[in-house]
Amino acid sequence: MTTPRWRFLLVFGFVILAIAGGVAYFADSDPDGLDAVTQRGCTVVETQQGERLDGRCIAQHATDHAFSSGPLADYAIGGDDRWTGVAGVIGAVVTLAAAGGLFWGLRRRTGGN
Repeated sequence: MTTPRWRFLLVFGFVILAIAGGVAYFADSDPDGLDAVTQRGCTVVETQQGERLDGRCIAQHATDHAFSSGPLADYAIGGDDRWTGVAGVIGAVVTLAAAGGLFWGLRRRTGGN
């Protein structure tokens, strides 16, 4: 690989990690559009066990997804929101590694291979 390509990939990787680590702290904790629509007709009530929905809405029938108890669930590490940026960086690294591995594996080979 030529030097300019490595330089581009290095700068690209740095920018991605800086964005993932920095912008993650600005993520809004309010419900996004889909959550807001499914919660129409309900009010969110804080209890000792967590949040509860009172009223009638679609979101009352929702369940947690399979990875909701995972180490990076809700863009935090172990449920600690102070680590949101680190969780963003880890997610970016995993995504870049998966995409890079996929592209490397599927690349068009030239020569006698």
